[in-house]
Amino acid sequence: MVTDPTLLRIGEAVQLNHSGDREAARLRFAELWDEIGGEQGDPLHRCTLAHAMADAQDDVREELLWDRRALAAAGLITEERVAEAGVALPVAGLYPSLHLNLSECYRKLGDLDRAREHLRHAEDTIGVLGDDEYGRLIRSGLEKIAADLRKGE
Repeated sequence: MVTDPTLLRIGEAVQLNHSGDREAARLRFAELWDEIGGEQGDPLHRCTLAHAMADAQDDVREELLWDRRALAAAGLITEERVAEAGVALPVAGLYPSLHLNLSECYRKLGDLDRAREHLRHAEDTIGVLGDDEYGRLIRSGLEKIAADLRKGE
């Protein structure tokens, strides 16, 4: 169970986005980004917030910027930090979703080589996820992007 107060606040902003209030979510994410210290903040907070902020973007280039920030921060997160925050997912469990999102951004931008590269990274790391709701969601996303990329060939 997540116990980190900042992660909980990021989750509240995610709910704003999921309820359709994308502008309010973006504003809240921007406030939180400043509060956590932006690029200098805790990598777990940066990764989580950037990953969520990407989903709230209307412009694919902005989405890509945030997805790239999330991936960069993920490489700095330790297992100890994840456990301290109450996150059940291991650090390795972040990568399939991060690469899935990057693959989709590059596909939308027409950079199919980079899209395929990130799809391969996602497929290479998907084994760490269980056969639960989250794992099935990410696997379904990978299948969809793989099919979309085959159509684009």
